[in-house]
This record gives sequence, C-alpha cells and structure tokens, in this order.
Amino acid sequence: MKLKTKLSLGLSFLFAVILAFGILGFFYINRLSNDAAQVLKNNHESLVYSNNMLKALEEIPGKKDAFQLFNDNLQKQETNITEPGEKESTDELRKNFTQLMANPKDSSNYPQLRQSLQVINDLNQNAILKKNAVAQKTAEDARFWLTIIFTILIILSITFIYNFPAIISDPVTKLSQGIREIANKNYNQRIYLEQKDEFGDLANAFNSMAEKLDEYEHSNLAKIKFEKSRIETIINQMKDGIIGMDERKHILFANAVAEKILGVKESDIAGKYAADIAIQNDLMRTLLKEETKKELKIYADEKESFFSKDVINVTVNDTVIGQVIVLRNITPYHELNEAKTNFIATVSHELKTPIAAIRMSLQLLDNRQTGEVNNEQQLLLDSIKDDTNRLLKITGELLNMTQVDSGKIQLSVIASDAGEILQYAINANKTAAEQKNIQLTVSIEGQLPPVLADSEKTAWVLTNLLSNAIRYSHDNAVVYASIHSKDNKILFTVKDNGQGIAPEYKSKIFDRYFRVPGTHKEGTGLGLSICKEFIEAQGGQILVESDYGAGSSFVVVLNTLC
Repeated sequence: MKLKTKLSLGLSFLFAVILAFGILGFFYINRLSNDAAQVLKNNHESLVYSNNMLKALEEIPGKKDAFQLFNDNLQKQETNITEPGEKESTDELRKNFTQLMANPKDSSNYPQLRQSLQVINDLNQNAILKKNAVAQKTAEDARFWLTIIFTILIILSITFIYNFPAIISDPVTKLSQGIREIANKNYNQRIYLEQKDEFGDLANAFNSMAEKLDEYEHSNLAKIKFEKSRIETIINQMKDGIIGMDERKHILFANAVAEKILGVKESDIAGKYAADIAIQNDLMRTLLKEETKKELKIYADEKESFFSKDVINVTVNDTVIGQVIVLRNITPYHELNEAKTNFIATVSHELKTPIAAIRMSLQLLDNRQTGEVNNEQQLLLDSIKDDTNRLLKITGELLNMTQVDSGKIQLSVIASDAGEILQYAINANKTAAEQKNIQLTVSIEGQLPPVLADSEKTAWVLTNLLSNAIRYSHDNAVVYASIHSKDNKILFTVKDNGQGIAPEYKSKIFDRYFRVPGTHKEGTGLGLSICKEFIEAQGGQILVESDYGAGSSFVVVLNTLC
C-alpha cells in the first residue's frame, strides 16, 4: 500500500471519529438544552402563575387590583397547560373565580380556589422532577458515549504518534546514510526497504542511480579525460574569445583569447559567479548585459580592436543548462570597412569638382550669348544635364554615407525655425514639381515653437523626401507637406498619392542600397538610409505609413526647444 494511501486512510479514520465525537456532543448538548428549556418555559411558568394567584387571593377584597392580577395570571395559566389533569384543575379554578367575582364579599369558595391552585402546583412540581430525571439520564448517556469515543481517540492518537514517525524517519535515515556514502564515492552502497510505498520506489531509484554511478566510475576515464583535453586544446587554439557558464551563471572556462581580453587568468575566475567578477571587471559587466551592442571596442594586442558578441544557449531537451559567450575578432573587417569608407569619401570628393565644372559648362552652353544650338544639340545638353545632376546627387549621398559610416556626422543642433527649413526643401523641389505639373501644398501650424535641429541636415532630409514624393507621384497630382507640434515635438509630414509601398517592403526601405522592385532605377538606394541616420543623430525619428496603391506618408519627428 502506498504511503499516501496509508496516511489518507489513517487521517480519514481519525477525522470520522472526531466528527462522530462532535456530532454526539452536539446532539446531547442540544437535547439537554431542550429539556431544560421545557422545564423553564412550561412548568416553572405555571408555578409562577399559581403563586401570583395565591398572593392576589390573599389580598381580595382589600385591594381593588387584586381581582385584575388574579385574572391576568389565570389567563396566562390557561394558555400554558402542559400536564395531564392540569386543564381540569384550571377549568375548576376559572369556575370558582367567576363565582367570586360575582359576589366578592362571599369568601365561601376560597378553599376550592386554594385547592385548585395547589393541584396545579403539585402537577407542575411533579413534572419538573420527572423532566429533571430525564435530563439526568440524557447527561449520563452523553457522558458514557463521549467517554468511549474520547478513549478511542486517545488510543489511536498514541498509536499514530508512536508508529508514524518511524514510518517516515527510518527510510529517511537510511536514504541519508546512502547519500552520504555516494557523496564519498562509495558507489557500492545499496538501500533495501521492505516497504511497497513511495519510500520503496525511492530506494529502488537510489539503487539504480548508484549502479549507474558505479558503471560510470569504472568506465574508461582516461578516454573521457583525453576528450576533455582535446576540446580544451581546440578552444584555446581558436582566435575568438570564448567564455563558458553554467545555468547559474558560474564561470566554467575561458580560453586564452578570453583571458587576454578580460585581463584575468582562467584559474582566478573558474567556478566563480560571473556577477561577482563583473563588480571589478568592466568588460565582464558589459558582456553580462543583455542589451550589449553586438560590436564592442576593446583594447587588445596593444591597439584598439573590435569584437562582435554572440551568446549561445546550451540546451538539453529544451532546458538551458549553460551559456557560451563568443567574442569574434572583427578588427580586420572593421579596418577594411574603414578603408572602403575613406576610399569612397576620397573618390566622391574628387568627382565633385569635375562634375561641378561640367555642370558650369552646361549652364554656359544653355546661355544664348555663347551661341545658338539646334534641337538635337539641346536634347543632348538636356540629357547631359540630367546625368550630371544625378552624378552630383550620388556623390553627395556617398559623402553623407561616409560621415555615417565613420561616425563623424557633423551636427550643429540649435534652435531653428521649422517653417524656414521646410521652405528651403520646397524651393529646392519646385522645378521638379513643375516639370510633372505637380502641386506642392504646404500647411504650417501657427505659433510653432523653435525646433532643435541641424538646419542643413534636416533640410537635406526633407528635400530628399519631397523629391521621392514627386518622383513616385503621377503627373498633375498633389504632394502635401505640413508641420505641426505635439507633446513637445515638431512633426514634419510629407505625403503623396502615388503607388505606395507594398507591405512586404515597408520594413526594408530604410536599408542601404534597397530599392522597391519595379520602381525607377535612378539613385543609389542610400537616400532614405542616410535620412534615418541624420534624424536619429539629432535625437529624433523618422516614420513611414503607406497604403499600397494610395500613397505614402513620411513623418520626421524632432524635439522642440521647450
């Protein structure tokens, strides 16, 4: 029988006996209470009425209210008849009292009145004695049965107190001894219990565990140690920093690269809680933060180096049993990226001068003072002018991109007039709008507070957004530009009624070099990416809402001076 079943049966029996004890006690107490109440309510009240009538009879005819007192108590007695023969005596009493009231001076029937009252008293006194005897019998029965139940409870409790601790403590003691032996690596220890309950199951499980541990102890430990050494050698030969922790964030190992990066020896931190190490090690504190940037700048190999952080969870049956932090050295890639940025910046800067010269020459050729050109030549000039403008825009975007890549965005964030910034962008796009007969509708909220912004960079962003809106709008359409304030923010909105952005591309439009498939091919795909970088560098944000087939709306949010 299971231990749980034994306990349930024993406790259920105790509960049943206690319940029976309580029910019997309540029954007998209630019965005694009812008997006492009957004596008090019925017989005692009749005695009181009779005594009151005797007292009133003695005062007749001396007191005028004696008749009334006698009559009131007689009426009460007539409604409280409970014993055999009491009704006849009460009726006789009423008859004699009526005769007395008819002739109050005639006292001849006083003996009959006293005799009737005495009979009523005797009847009620005898009834009280009988009921008292019944109550005594009830009390004796209650005492007998409650004593029996109480004795049973005492016997059961003593038996339970004597036997139950042994049922629990003996197996626990044996299991504790066995666990101590296992802790001392005595894997031959076994526990034998005759019980067929949970303790017996636990003993069997313990024996199975001891058997497995004994098998493991006598397995090929040399092979396990060799594999461990081989893995440690591989980890130490890796160029990436690797730190291993268990599920409780205690450090298990750190390879040679991780030692060099952290500036501590593995032997000094192995087995210690990572958070305790982080108290004195800034890099460890940074690595333990979940929001740590993926790219870290660390001074290693006597120079500034760059590492990317990856956290790998070690799981067994979907349960995390540890973590491995991998610090990959991306310094060579960072250096190559910096070289690429410098190259693009140099080439873009060098290209701007000849392109600007070409643009100036085109403007001179357009001037009629230098000579007339025929229609074919004018078409060629227009084509060269468009290509030149496109090249200037590309080189400008490349230069802006190099600022972003190098982290050297030059900002001059001051209190500025939001309306003037938007007006600059409007003027820059008037010609393009006129070519497609597009109306630029501007709405500016009155009494706008100054906006904290770099006017040049913000104007460049709005110019780019308006240019895109014009480019992707149909001829004869309307492009809306507006400014309004909300919650200490200035919101610049550029809205068009063009094709809009398909939902699957909405999250990618701020990625570098991304262009929505099927749209115009001019441009580098850098414009929106640079816009986002410029706005976020000023502490703002750029949002997009698009209803595919009905147009797009870009919102630039910047802080106000207030």
